[in-house]
Amino acid sequence: MGKRRERQAPGPRIHLGCLVLIVSCLLPACVTVQEVDMLRQDISRLQRNVLEERTELDKLKEKTTTSASEESFNVIRQSQAEIQSQLLGIAKEMQVLSGRFDENKDFTEKSLRNAAMELDLLRAQVTTSQNRIKEINNRLNTMEGRIRQSGQVPEKRPEGPQEKAPAAAEKAVKPATPAANTAKAKYDAALKLYREKKYKAARQRFAAFLEEFPKDQLADNAVFWSAETYYKEKDFEGAIAGYAELLKSYPDSGKASAALLKEGYALIELHDKKGGRVILEELVERYPKSRQAMEAQKKLKELSQTNRKPVRKKKR
Repeated sequence: MGKRRERQAPGPRIHLGCLVLIVSCLLPACVTVQEVDMLRQDISRLQRNVLEERTELDKLKEKTTTSASEESFNVIRQSQAEIQSQLLGIAKEMQVLSGRFDENKDFTEKSLRNAAMELDLLRAQVTTSQNRIKEINNRLNTMEGRIRQSGQVPEKRPEGPQEKAPAAAEKAVKPATPAANTAKAKYDAALKLYREKKYKAARQRFAAFLEEFPKDQLADNAVFWSAETYYKEKDFEGAIAGYAELLKSYPDSGKASAALLKEGYALIELHDKKGGRVILEELVERYPKSRQAMEAQKKLKELSQTNRKPVRKKKR
């Protein structure tokens, strides 16, 4: 259609040229009014034809521009679809990565808790061994002092056969074991010293009780109260070591929840709020219905309130 119209377009120009020639030929002769009117009509008709041709050309131009714009729109739509598909893929990858991140976060938190517990146990073992060494040294010094005061020095036995003492004499040397030397009596004596706030003496009595009766049913209580003597003296590191020793050696003890609570308090006193929070959360998880768990929850709320920063009001 466009080619045909382009070929037909020169037609009005040819007509105009012919008319101009005719007019130029007839002008020298006598031209009537009717002929002039006819010429004017022909010119106006040719002008209308030219206008129609121009309008058709304008329509063709619009069609070509609209077709080009539709093609560009299709290209844009295809690019948008590709971008959306890429965004969906990225969103799926983000979900997978977030899931892996949560798993790694849980794993690292558990490993940190376990590492903290192991570290506490190691500290407890070191502190316990140090305390035992101190107590042994004190006992040795006491024994040496008694020996010096009495003036008795052990003599070396001469080599060679000696007469055996009679059995009756050996029995006479061994004192009879009184009722006061039983495990319960020694435990009660140490606990009495603790209640009288004689913490150092009570700790020594508990240590002697554990050395003599390590498998007694009151051994876990003795470890707990020995750790409490350190806590009362504000020796929080020694207290933590004692509580950790109880949790390691007697995990099923009735004092386990109390040991966890006081261990968390001791860590907080040492400005290790993060470690104290971990211990208190473990207490709530392991013993949710215990009285110590309720106290731990109160302490955790206090810690969360202190960690909140005050909101500053915006200046108007």
